[in-house]
Amino acid sequence: MTNNDKGTKNRLIDEKNPYLLQHANDPVDWYPWTEEAFEKAKSEDKPIFLSIGYSTCHWCHVMAKESFRNKDVAKMMNDMFVSIKVDREERPDIDSVYMDICQKMNGSGGWPLTIIMTPEKVPFIAATYIPRESGFGRQGMLEIIPWIEHLWKEEHNKIVEQTELIKTALSEKSESSHTKGVTEEIIHRTYTYLANNFDNENGGFGTSPKFPSPHNISYLLHYWKRTGNPTALQMVERTLQAMRKGGIYDHIGFGFHRYSTDSSWLVPHFEKMLYDQALLIIAYTEAYQATSKEEYSNTANEIIEYILRDMTSPDGGFYCAEDADSEGVEGKFYTWDISEIESLLNSEDHPIFRDVFNVRPEGNFLEESTHQLSGKNILHLEKAPESIEKQYNITHKEIDHIIERCRKQLFSTREKRIHPSKDDKILTDWNGLMLAALSISGRVMGNKRYIDIAKRNADLLISERMKENGELYHNYSSNKGPTIGFLDDYAFFTWGLIELYECDKKL
Repeated sequence: MTNNDKGTKNRLIDEKNPYLLQHANDPVDWYPWTEEAFEKAKSEDKPIFLSIGYSTCHWCHVMAKESFRNKDVAKMMNDMFVSIKVDREERPDIDSVYMDICQKMNGSGGWPLTIIMTPEKVPFIAATYIPRESGFGRQGMLEIIPWIEHLWKEEHNKIVEQTELIKTALSEKSESSHTKGVTEEIIHRTYTYLANNFDNENGGFGTSPKFPSPHNISYLLHYWKRTGNPTALQMVERTLQAMRKGGIYDHIGFGFHRYSTDSSWLVPHFEKMLYDQALLIIAYTEAYQATSKEEYSNTANEIIEYILRDMTSPDGGFYCAEDADSEGVEGKFYTWDISEIESLLNSEDHPIFRDVFNVRPEGNFLEESTHQLSGKNILHLEKAPESIEKQYNITHKEIDHIIERCRKQLFSTREKRIHPSKDDKILTDWNGLMLAALSISGRVMGNKRYIDIAKRNADLLISERMKENGELYHNYSSNKGPTIGFLDDYAFFTWGLIELYECDKKL
C-alpha cells in the first residue's frame, strides 16, 4: 500500500497506536517498524529516516506541522528515504538504542528523535527536532535532505566510515557494560555530583531546561537518612518547594508538567506524564516522612487527585499522558488572561488571587519562540505569604479559603475548554510506578482508599489482559494488540507489588 492506495493516508492508517495514528494522514509515506520497510530500503538502496516520538510531545507536533505535513518536504522524503515512525512509549527498546547513539554523537538528546541510518539499521546522522527551513544556526529539512542525498550517492565512503565508528563504539559499550556493586565511595560521589550541580537560588539541578528529576530528590532523602547530612535535606526542601510554587505545577487542576524551559520553574512545556506524577508522589511523600510538614503530603495528595480524576481508566489502569497542546496551541488550556480571571471571580477575591499568583495585564512570561509578552498568565507563587497577609490585612487561613474558592471557580470554567488530547495506553512499567506511589503514600499517610486503588491496579496488571502464559505485556489499550514485556515492566511492577505487600503488613 502507498499513499495513493488510500487517498492521502499512509500505511499507519492500519495501526492502533495513538501516536502513529496522528501521522496516518501525513503525505510522508510512513512505515511502522517492520521488516517490510527495511527490505524496501535494501532493494531500492535508500537510507532510512527514523522518527521516534510520542503522542503528547510538543516538539513532535511542531515538526509534524512544519515538515511532515508539508507536501514539498514530504515529496523529498518519499523520494530519498524509506521513512519509519516509532512511538517511544510503545517501543522503548528501539528508542533506548537510538537515543543512546544520539547522546553520544551530539552530547544531548530528546524528542522527536531523528535518525538517518542504513538499511542495516546503523545510523550515520542523529538529531532531535529539525525545522523545515534553516535559521538560528540550525539546518532545516529542505537543506538537510539534499545534502544527505549527495552524501548517499556521491560520497558514500564517508557514510561507511561513520557507521564503522558507531558500530565499534557500540561493540565497546557492550563489552564493558557489566554491573559493579554499589560502594560507599559511589554513594558519596553521587551526592557530591548532585551538590555541585544544585541551583542554590531556584532549587533543582543544572540550569535550563530544568526537569523535576524526582529520582535525585529520593536519592538525597535516603542519603540524608543514611548520613545525617543536613545539606542533603536542605536541597530536597528547596527543590520541592520551588517546584510546587512554580508554573511547572498546575495550580488549578494539580499535577506537574514535564519540565521547565527556564531555570526558575516558571514556563513549562505543558505535557503531563504518568511516570513524572508517580515519582513525584513518592518524592513528596518521602519528604513528608522526613519532615512531618503537611505542605509535602498535601502536594502528594493533590497529584493523586489529578491522577484519579483525569488519568484513570474504568478498569483501574492509569493512562500514559496528556498533551501540551489544545486547539493547536501549547499551553492554551492552562493559561489565563487577566480579564477572564476578573470576570469569573468576585471583586473582593480577584485582587488577592491576582497578587498571590502574579497575574499581570500584559502576561507574566515571554513566549519561547518570539520572546514577547503574550498577554497570557501562567499561575505561579512568588510573593511570601506574609506580604500578602500584610497587604490585605487578612490571616493566612483566610487567604487559603479565598484561594481554594477561586481555584474551584477557575477549574469549573477550565473544564469547559477544549482539553488537550490524552494518550490512553496502559503501560505496565509506568503503571508499576504508580502502583508503588499509591502504596507508599497510602501506607505513610494511613489512607486506605489509596491502597484499595493500588490493589485494583495490581489486579488489572496481573490479569490475563496484561499477561499470557506467565509473561507480562508491555502495554494494553482497548483497541491495540499488546507488545511483549520489557525488563522495566517486570522491575517496576515487582517494585509496586512489594510496596503493596508492605501496606498489608502495616494496615
